[in-house]
Amino acid sequence: MTEKALIIGGGIAGAVTAMALHKAGIEAEIFEAYPTGADDVGAFLVVFTNGLEALRVIDAHGPVVDHSFPARRVALIGDDGQLRGERPISGIDDGSALGPRTLRRATLYRVLHDEAARRGIPVRHGKRLVGAETVSGPHGARVVASFADGSTAEGDVLIGADGLHSATRTLIDPAAPRPRYTGQNTVCGYAHGIDTPLAPETYTMIAGKRAFLGCTRAPDGDVWWFANVPGDELTGDGVADRTPADWRSRIAALFADDDTPAAAIVRATGDTVIASNSYDITTTPTWHNDTMVILGDAAHAAAPNAAQGASMAIEDGVVLGRALRDHADPRAAFTAFEELRRDRVEKVVATSAGLAGRVGTPEGARAREAAAARAERGGAGTSDWLTGYRIAW
Repeated sequence: MTEKALIIGGGIAGAVTAMALHKAGIEAEIFEAYPTGADDVGAFLVVFTNGLEALRVIDAHGPVVDHSFPARRVALIGDDGQLRGERPISGIDDGSALGPRTLRRATLYRVLHDEAARRGIPVRHGKRLVGAETVSGPHGARVVASFADGSTAEGDVLIGADGLHSATRTLIDPAAPRPRYTGQNTVCGYAHGIDTPLAPETYTMIAGKRAFLGCTRAPDGDVWWFANVPGDELTGDGVADRTPADWRSRIAALFADDDTPAAAIVRATGDTVIASNSYDITTTPTWHNDTMVILGDAAHAAAPNAAQGASMAIEDGVVLGRALRDHADPRAAFTAFEELRRDRVEKVVATSAGLAGRVGTPEGARAREAAAARAERGGAGTSDWLTGYRIAW
């Protein structure tokens, strides 16, 4: 029986998994490589209905709702500025479920960490995993984790919630696939003092001739936006060499020939401009061994186009916590977890990759417009399977 879990990674998946295990009566300890858990400071994300309902299962949705703002609908505008379609963002709009919420990534990390701490779950910072081995004990196999600072920790299981470049994934399978660069950069920012009319509680998606931009207006009037643009993979120097002004100029130029507000929104942005590479992992053949398992981006990273990364990580954490509660043998729990999750998450990765592959092309713009038109005619089934997912504890 699992009594203690070592969780590698203090991001979304790590914090949620720890709280799910706490609810299941299993001790958990989080080990975070960085001094804080808030990487990607400045970037924002959406937690969709499926993610929020999974948080509700472990009574952790309240702080997220309190520190975010809603978006219940999505509208698509073509490069001529005309509305192509509008629908509920989650495929349902009956008020029975928690609607999607937008917040900064750092805020989500902070509120989840605060909630985990309130429940007495320890978080150890500055603990970069460098190795792990399974050892025999009087009550069965145990796992010992080794960290770069020379310390170790021992538990019944080790859970790799350590993201895209997971060390745990490689420890489980040295031949595990590496993340694939999708050919696009994701850039986001915050526009101030712009009076472009945007429908309230709505994500306005602008399909330009050469790039794609999504935006929503925050309660303080700022417009939060992201753009998916084709480009070379950014190295560390490549990111540092581009100033916020460089990014504003580059992104605005991609929309300059369109009759949409996209270029004006980008030009009205201050110096908080965040750029990153878009990666995915289409499949990871091996998720676990006898004492170690991976989840979230460590197991199944999706390109950001479906905006489901956070929600998939949340779902994973809750399902894994339930599996470890219900199966005395860790390997049986890991097998059950994988059986419940693999098909769903790989479908999400494939769906997001399909959108990513045509960003910045006329074909991609037409495909997005066609999808919006189908949704407007009532064909919201894709959103239903994605955001209508629920977990019974």
